[in-house]
Amino acid sequence: MVSPRPVYLDNNATTRLDDRVLEGMLPWLREGYGNPSSAHFMGQPAAMAIAKARGQVARLVGAKSPREIVFTSGGTESINAAIHGALALNGARPRLVTSRVEHSAAFNPIVRLGQQPGRQSVLLDVDREGRLDLDAALASIDENTALVTLIWGNNETGVLIDPDSLVAIGERCRQSGTFFHLDAVQVAGKVQIKAAELPVDFLSVSAHKFHGPKGAGALYVRSGLQLAPHVEGGTQEEGRRGGTLNTPGIVGLGLAAELAGAHAADAEALAHLAALRDRLESGLVAAIPEALVHGAGAMRVANTTNIAFPGLRGEALLMLLSELGVCVSTGSACSTLKRTPSRVLSSMGCCEEEAGASLRFSLSRFSTQEDVELALERVPDAVAQLRALAPGSAAV
Repeated sequence: MVSPRPVYLDNNATTRLDDRVLEGMLPWLREGYGNPSSAHFMGQPAAMAIAKARGQVARLVGAKSPREIVFTSGGTESINAAIHGALALNGARPRLVTSRVEHSAAFNPIVRLGQQPGRQSVLLDVDREGRLDLDAALASIDENTALVTLIWGNNETGVLIDPDSLVAIGERCRQSGTFFHLDAVQVAGKVQIKAAELPVDFLSVSAHKFHGPKGAGALYVRSGLQLAPHVEGGTQEEGRRGGTLNTPGIVGLGLAAELAGAHAADAEALAHLAALRDRLESGLVAAIPEALVHGAGAMRVANTTNIAFPGLRGEALLMLLSELGVCVSTGSACSTLKRTPSRVLSSMGCCEEEAGASLRFSLSRFSTQEDVELALERVPDAVAQLRALAPGSAAV
């Protein structure tokens, strides 16, 4: 039996490593293994490679200076570093603000910290399309607010915070002395980031979301902020994050950042990606008329669609699609093994059945028209197969 051609549509979980990135990393996995903190001739080339990567990441996020970039192990560490760093600087203020549709890397620590004596966490609502309640956000920010942390592009639905709202929230934070962190993990390489022009203090990215290696990420820290080390040890990263630097991973992050920045600045490439997403989305709705697109009325990143298939269980559909060679997700890869309905979709007003019947399809710059057309053949077929097993049953 011939295996079906693989169709990978789970790029919000992780992306394939770009061949150019791999080639750039290999020398640092072989002969260039010196510690970049060492002063001898084996360490200094690694230090120079780290410095180059820092500049590449700075350009991706639109930083003023490479010194505003702190290397981390990925998005989760970057987000946690921003949260705890802001508290170290603004700890006398009791209030922490985030939204109900954040990635768990932000949502979980904010909720936990808000349960401590003398602290309060404010969870902002979104509407049926996943758009943030701007008035509530602005009302939550005052001299009692230590930090606002928000996800710029939602990892499950692709819904974006619009530019005007970002600026309004950031300016309110500046006026009240509140720190503002943006989780930009899902927008890097899909939206042009100009951190120096935004009223933000921290911004997080992760290499493996834009065709770099896993285990490498970065936190933008606005100049002038003295970030306390969230990992204590040596004096690496100007004392902001201890530990031996991951030279191959950071080199890969830098190369991937350079390529991602070029893609985000290429209007034609982004339009092509959006056209592929729209073709997939409209084709599935046409073939399965009862299908519902979450966040269709909101501004979204070009690569993501999240669709409910009423009457089915998302996990069952996902597993059948996997057998048919199509890789998708029921939501965040960090919570895929949980069988509870998506917190993001529930916060958008979806009932348990609708949230549990939803799948996320996420493309990348390597996605092709053939990928989309094969998905348009296989997904309706899988839906029909499941419905044939138990017609009219929501238990499939």
